[in-house]
Amino acid sequence: MELETAAQETDVLIVGAGAAGLFCAMNLPEDLDVCIISKKGPEDSDSFLAQGGISTLKGEEDYECYYEDTMKAGHYENDPAAVSEMIRSSGEIIDELLRVDVDFERDSRGLNYTREGAHSRNRILHHEDSTGREITSKLLNETLHRDNVRIFPYTAMLDIVCGAEGCHGAVVRRSGGEVGTISARAVVWATGGIGGLFESTTNFEHLTGDAVILSFLHGIALRDISYIQIHPTTLYSEEKGRRFLISESMRGEGAVLLDAKGERFVDELLPRDILSAEIMAQMRRDGRKYVMLSAAEMGKKKLLSHFPSIYDHCLQRGYDLARKPIPVSPAQHYFMGGVSVDLDGRTSMPRLYAVGETACNGAHGKNRLASNSLLEALVFSKRAARAIKGEIAPPSRARMPLDLGGYGNGEDFLRQYQGIFFSKISRGDAIFL
Repeated sequence: MELETAAQETDVLIVGAGAAGLFCAMNLPEDLDVCIISKKGPEDSDSFLAQGGISTLKGEEDYECYYEDTMKAGHYENDPAAVSEMIRSSGEIIDELLRVDVDFERDSRGLNYTREGAHSRNRILHHEDSTGREITSKLLNETLHRDNVRIFPYTAMLDIVCGAEGCHGAVVRRSGGEVGTISARAVVWATGGIGGLFESTTNFEHLTGDAVILSFLHGIALRDISYIQIHPTTLYSEEKGRRFLISESMRGEGAVLLDAKGERFVDELLPRDILSAEIMAQMRRDGRKYVMLSAAEMGKKKLLSHFPSIYDHCLQRGYDLARKPIPVSPAQHYFMGGVSVDLDGRTSMPRLYAVGETACNGAHGKNRLASNSLLEALVFSKRAARAIKGEIAPPSRARMPLDLGGYGNGEDFLRQYQGIFFSKISRGDAIFL
């Protein structure tokens, strides 16, 4: 679908078509017109790349343990209210995912729960090694069937339009390259992470922190922007750019890390920041740019049933996981900081909300616990939808800009500000190495 004219109007504009943006749209009232724009195609969001799973509270007896696991992983810099809300809401979120036919793995007892690093118990639901794709594709399908929702791929946000009333729209570059505007009664940022700013990342390269950069330009409050998570295990490559992630679930199911001598050197289920530091230290001792991950003891049958995508990808790269170890190294993975929001996704600018990896409500603290990302995104995007329902403003009387010449064709408008953002980050604080 393409925008038909240079100027469009909608009730709610959602910038980003990943899990957070889609779930927010699904939970908005059907009498509101909703427009979703996405910089790339419908499947080009990091939500589709998530391998491991989605955490959930297994029962009241698990609450204190889950809460402590999350706080400990976050170095106790988490917002307690955000952590509690995320955990308490998990059952409701899982029920909604099941209602849209998300196919979580089951066994003879029902839903099958696995474990990942820094979790004290098995509480993670998954679909093979492609949980993000399973969840997000089902959310996308559900959203496409909503009569009140329109999705415009290959439409990038260049700027927001704001005035005394707050945010009332955005300047966008359409799929054909034309620059235009979309006016809205509320705007939701769901633009994902910042991996495209790094040489080695698990993210899509077009995820470049656009909402964070615009926050600098418009004085919108930010929070914890140096808190950047490095994933311990990505398939090592000499090439720069996106790295293939080797799921933490694989280590949770028994894969071990080996040094240059072929000896195990670390507890594979340490929190991600600590394990990344241990791996980097071992790489320096070995004088190599990688360590080895061995999953051979799991056996080919289990690898094919639990991790088919990872097995196939490694095989295409010349590695048979069932026979020999693979080289792995850390890479940028997740942004715990972002646009500062309350528990309903409100930013410091009226009529502007932020959800998902774009936003920071403090749920993750200084380091995200494995498989809390999808849960956090869904819990708080639903809360944002509820807030918008109760607070949506009347149509703005503010005029949209008539002269869009300053944006050119949009290619370089935000890029010129990326250096400002990157210079604000203390690399040492960000990666904890």
